[in-house]
Amino acid sequence: MIAMHPVEQGLLGADPGTLESVRDGDIVVWGAPYGSPYGMSGVHSDAANAPREFRARANRRFGAHRDRYDFSLGGTLLGDTGSRLIDLGDLSGDPRDLEATAAAVTESVAEVVERGGVPVVLGGDDSVPILVAGGFGGRMPRINVLQIDAHIDFADTAHGRSDGYSSTMRRIREMPWVGQIVQIGARGTGSARPDDVAQAHAAGNVIVPMQDVRRLGIAGVVSQMRDDLPWFVTLDVDGLDPTIAPGTSCPLPGGLDFAEAEELLAFVGGTLGLAGIDIVEHFPSLDVRDTTSTTLSRLLSVLIGNATRARRRA
Repeated sequence: MIAMHPVEQGLLGADPGTLESVRDGDIVVWGAPYGSPYGMSGVHSDAANAPREFRARANRRFGAHRDRYDFSLGGTLLGDTGSRLIDLGDLSGDPRDLEATAAAVTESVAEVVERGGVPVVLGGDDSVPILVAGGFGGRMPRINVLQIDAHIDFADTAHGRSDGYSSTMRRIREMPWVGQIVQIGARGTGSARPDDVAQAHAAGNVIVPMQDVRRLGIAGVVSQMRDDLPWFVTLDVDGLDPTIAPGTSCPLPGGLDFAEAEELLAFVGGTLGLAGIDIVEHFPSLDVRDTTSTTLSRLLSVLIGNATRARRRA
């Protein structure tokens, strides 16, 4: 039994729902506050507060806007697509049983995907994407993966663990149902050592650092992305420029600006096909005037709106 804390008002005006209510084509939001921490201090970092705080802050601004005209979409959020947007609430967490808490993330993704839903998972730290990607290996046999992040997260181990937030993309690369991996937004320094970068390239990952994003433009970036499989997007908030998303633990100048991120996600949702998305490393206490929540709300709206329209056309 997967335990959820239900919500009274879903993200972006989503209807509250349950796992059992998910049906084919639903866009399904829920929170996964807990992943695989490096130590006890990380069990409940500020990122664990993000699902609850993001809903509250986003809904203060956009909660009543679901049926209003969106100029980025040319209509309302869901338009006449017939799709539903539902919010399951947040997964429960037990600090005495971190393995079961982590396993519940994978199990919930697997159940939503099995029912034909599109997961929108609100983390949590950057170990959560390992757990989310792990849930796609059943009904949806293969996916491509887009990482938006300032770091490539390809360490084999860090702090004695192989499933922490510095190893996210290495563990996902090892999953047999994962096809192409494209990593966008790397800049500056982080956990990666030269061997990690070389091994990521050797594994076939396409790494597009920010200087190449600016040189190629988003059109040049997406030209390298295959259209053979639907895409799971893992969005680390530090992949965005801190001028539009300051609420993260490792802000770094020079990330994707809003227009770049909007164009990228519109293309994934509207052209390549969306398998699901997670958002991680959102630290609400570090935000400024809810700028990060506003940015993420708009990016999710663009992604969801384009994805549901593409599904209707298909």
